[in-house]
Amino acid sequence: MNYTGVHGVEVQVEVEVAVIGAGQAGLAAAVHLRRAGYVPDRDFVVLDHSPRPGGAWQFRWPTLTYEKVHGMHALPGMELTGADPQRPSSEVIGAYFDRYEQTFGLRVHRPVSVTAVRDDGGRYPRTEAVGALGGGRLLVETSEGDYAARALINATGTWERPFWPRFPGQETFGGRQLHSSAYKGPESFRDMRVVVVGGGTSAVQQLLEIAPVAAATTWVTRRPPVFREGPFGAEQGRAAVALVEERVRQGLPPRSVVSVTGLPMTEAVRRARESGVLERRPLFERLTPTGVRWHDGCTVEADVILYATGFRAAIDHLAPLHLREPGGGIRMDGTRTLRDPRVHLVGYGPSASTIGANRAGRAAVGDLRRLLAAPPRPAPAETGLAGSLAS
Repeated sequence: MNYTGVHGVEVQVEVEVAVIGAGQAGLAAAVHLRRAGYVPDRDFVVLDHSPRPGGAWQFRWPTLTYEKVHGMHALPGMELTGADPQRPSSEVIGAYFDRYEQTFGLRVHRPVSVTAVRDDGGRYPRTEAVGALGGGRLLVETSEGDYAARALINATGTWERPFWPRFPGQETFGGRQLHSSAYKGPESFRDMRVVVVGGGTSAVQQLLEIAPVAAATTWVTRRPPVFREGPFGAEQGRAAVALVEERVRQGLPPRSVVSVTGLPMTEAVRRARESGVLERRPLFERLTPTGVRWHDGCTVEADVILYATGFRAAIDHLAPLHLREPGGGIRMDGTRTLRDPRVHLVGYGPSASTIGANRAGRAAVGDLRRLLAAPPRPAPAETGLAGSLAS
């Protein structure tokens, strides 16, 4: 059924659930929808802005090989096996996600841009059992047409919103400034003086690659880095997630799970610390035309400033729903947003890790099944799916 929506846009497809994003969190949610009996392109749709499978992994720099990846957790129902550790992680994980989509018949729509999600204002024709939702639909406006969904699972991650810090004098710097999301490998930094800003895993990995070819490197972080010795077990993981959850409960923008776990002390990191490559300096005060300067007058000359300063949640398309709290974050109960129970965020805040994304996808689907109330129509028999979707 087609109809004209609140803003005069023709809605082409009705679905029970729209899933936005096909990275780890989106695919986990989609396969749990299948296991619950929902049928792709009939009961739910998966929309992805990226050109190919792989989520944010497809954009990782080519010298980040699979053996250097920290904490890649398998998607539900299918392990990643037999990967060449020397192959780029973007290729390994991209191929794995592609195989996963095909195995479970997830039928991801890509590349599709979602420009806005709006409430229909109660104007959608109420032709079905409405359960706890009261009949309201969410209008998902996209580049391939618009969808009317009874519920939404948002799994857009952070890759499309790199965070650029602002410093006095930034516009006067005569060298090159780039974000770590645009890093393609160390060769473009050969014989250059490089300042790396940021204390996360990407900052360390890229600095370790750049240091052997650069004329000089300087590592700058806001806070002293914390290096983690030994294994990172379930207890430590729960403690890290709890710290992120507390910020979400307070209505504040979440910090990443990685930011509270510390940096793993690998053998490469140990050698870099011993050689002085990972000798950290505090954040500088300003940029100058030729480098950076600290408040005490000390300066470092630089040809390149590399900002490995992380990302922010890519949720601008949800702005019409007014989900944010005064503190800038979104309050949630599990994966459900408190301001609109139809909207679930997976891969956001405490679930922004590969294992957390899997669990969040399962939790979101379980909650939405209860919220939607009316069970989906029986799924047609399908063959060729991995095991059975009930496994």
